[in-house]
Amino acid sequence: MSPAAPPSPASASAPRLLDWRVRFGALALIWGFSFLFIKVGTEGFAPFQVTFGRLLFGTAVLAVAIVVKRDRLPRGARVWGHLAVAAFLLNAVPFSLFAYAELTIPSTLAGICNATTPLWGMLLSLVALSEDRPTRVRAAGLGIGFIGVLTVLGAWQGFSGLDVTGTVLALLASFSYAVGWIYVRRTLSGSGASNLSLAGSQVGLATLQLAVVTPLFTTVPESVELVPLLAVIALGALGTGYAMLLQYGVVAEVGPTTASMVTYFIPVIATAAGVALLDERLTWNTPVGALVVLAGAALTQTRASTRTAGVRTPGGRLSLSRVTLRDPREDKIVPRA
Repeated sequence: MSPAAPPSPASASAPRLLDWRVRFGALALIWGFSFLFIKVGTEGFAPFQVTFGRLLFGTAVLAVAIVVKRDRLPRGARVWGHLAVAAFLLNAVPFSLFAYAELTIPSTLAGICNATTPLWGMLLSLVALSEDRPTRVRAAGLGIGFIGVLTVLGAWQGFSGLDVTGTVLALLASFSYAVGWIYVRRTLSGSGASNLSLAGSQVGLATLQLAVVTPLFTTVPESVELVPLLAVIALGALGTGYAMLLQYGVVAEVGPTTASMVTYFIPVIATAAGVALLDERLTWNTPVGALVVLAGAALTQTRASTRTAGVRTPGGRLSLSRVTLRDPREDKIVPRA
């Protein structure tokens, strides 16, 4: 996913067929169910094949949107080089890691691990983004969030009954999202290309990356089962392609701050879907820890706002001025499947 840029006047004023709240709800449902689709997909395909199929169908949806809107692809070798790195960090790596993780962990746990992306982003910003200094509230959110992670994992029980490898892979996938977002903010925010063309190009490059990797580590399935195939198609066409279109539409209409609230619905929906449709077992510490993780993530996403500050003039008089500490419209890290 590429960063959301401020919408043009034309796009901002264009009529919408559906209220943004409806599209917001659809986005939360699609990304929440993505973890169920991954789980079902891995029952018939190898993890790399699930990821490749997901990217292929996602690229198809975005390519159609680019053609319909007559958008232009990004220009310049440098931009394409940055997009290739972004595709690796935001698509190829995390999608593959989640697919491998769900071979051994429930989709509910994968969905909760996905919600740690803002925590990793906050941690990385301490060293990677010198302009993004943490406040006490955000630092507290970081600590609270990781306490929630330990609660979900049942640290007081010595992580008994937990597949460590699968859990680590899911957490690494969320970490990759955070690294990718920081990279995108630093390299592609001023590219001049539209969000749609950046997203389509990025997912397309990730598809090419998986097209090279998948044959090296997998073999063609002897038979193709219908349900896993439909799950992969839904994962790509809905969870990767259509969801991106929904997200950018919501961001353009109500701004990234409101749009980022979808973060807090994804693990809830993923957990409900896993328990109701896959009969996954849920212990008390999973939902409790998830709520703590979300509370911490919410705190790490707070931004300082404009405030009135006293400024001493050369003559010694104290005057009031407006000092902007942070632009509240700045993009936030939005974890997704």
